[in-house]
Parts: sequence; structure tokens; C-alpha cells
Amino acid sequence: MPTSAPSPARHPAHDALLTRWTDLLTSARDATAPSPVPYGEDLLTRWAEPQRRYHTTDHLLAVLDRVDELLPHVQAPDPAAIRLAAWFHDAVYLPDRSTNEERSARLAERALPEAGVPDPRVAETVRLVLVTADHDPAEGDTNGEVLCDADLAVLAGSPEDYGAYAAAVREEYGFVPDDTFREGRANVLRHLLGLSRLFRTPIGNDRWEAAARHNMATELELLGA
Repeated sequence: MPTSAPSPARHPAHDALLTRWTDLLTSARDATAPSPVPYGEDLLTRWAEPQRRYHTTDHLLAVLDRVDELLPHVQAPDPAAIRLAAWFHDAVYLPDRSTNEERSARLAERALPEAGVPDPRVAETVRLVLVTADHDPAEGDTNGEVLCDADLAVLAGSPEDYGAYAAAVREEYGFVPDDTFREGRANVLRHLLGLSRLFRTPIGNDRWEAAARHNMATELELLGA
């Protein structure tokens, strides 16, 4: 797995995340395989790249925690693939590109077989990363529902937390003029608000749907002010 840009300062949760990655990869693959550590270090370096303001190590940590929160309440066919997809879903991220999910999926497709993950689980992980492009998993796609719910849970934060999230997104797209950003951001919000359900798992829907819709509707109104 190729190394990305030079490592920035370590995130406070770096060592804990590396342990989580090591435990996950060890449980998700064949017994005879390379050390998990270089793969985890590469992923954590990617998540800490300087162009990121929202899609950061904090976001990775939040998604992993939400996956852990949701899984006890649903019958997901492959929890390991969900967790692997959480690690990879924004591992490649450039704000000025529209192909981040595809490139992240290709990274998983290259790295996971080399790391010893069986082909069926690699294929499922890659599929799940691609599902995060529109957060609209098919009916009955429980793996996809868990991952997308975990990824979108930020939308249901407190007004202060949601405001910090929205500000981080704007900062990530700081190279975009205000009018262009407002139009693009409004389109994203309208797409999400147009989904019949933002959160597809019963527990995610109960906990987060109403708050997320309120937060997004408020942001959309402010964008048009």
C-alpha cells in the first residue's frame, strides 16, 4: 500500500485508532497475512491530510463510534465489512474532486487483498464505500444502511455542533466563491431532505431523523437569506 503525504502531527486518538484498526483487520482476514500496522498508519496519515477540515480523523472516529452504536440493534450480514468501509470511505479526499468515493473504493480494492482480507469481504467493503456517494442504500441493504446512518449522524448534532460541522465544510471548500458554494451546498441539502428517510435503520431513524431534518432545513433557510 503506497504511503501518502508526509505525516502531520499525530491526532490524540492515533494510538487508540491504530489498535482498533489492528483488531479489526486481524479479525477480518486470513490468519497468515502481513502486519496490520503499516496499513493502519497509512490510513491515519490520509485522514490527517492538511486539506481536510471536516473529513478528518475526528470524522473517522465519529463514524466508527456510530457504527459500534448501531450494530447491536440490527442484524447486519457483515459487521467487519462495514467497519472496514468506515475506515476507507473518505480515505482519499480532495475537496475539488467529485471522484473521492470511487478513488477510496479503489484504494480498498488494492490494499485489502494484499492485507489478507478474503475476496468476498473485499468486494463488500468496496461496494459499501461506493454507497456513501449518495447515502441511498437499496431496500434491505442492512450493511449499507448502518454505514450511511453512521456517516450522516453528524447531521443530528446539537445546534452548536451542527454549526461547527457546517463551518468546517465551508472551510474545506474555501477555494469556492460564496455564491457558488451556497448553490452547491443548497443542492446537497435538498437532495438529502428529499430522501424519504435519511436514516434507514430503525434505531438511527428514531434517534436522529427529526433533529437532522431540522438542522438541515435551518441551514438551507440561512443559505437563502
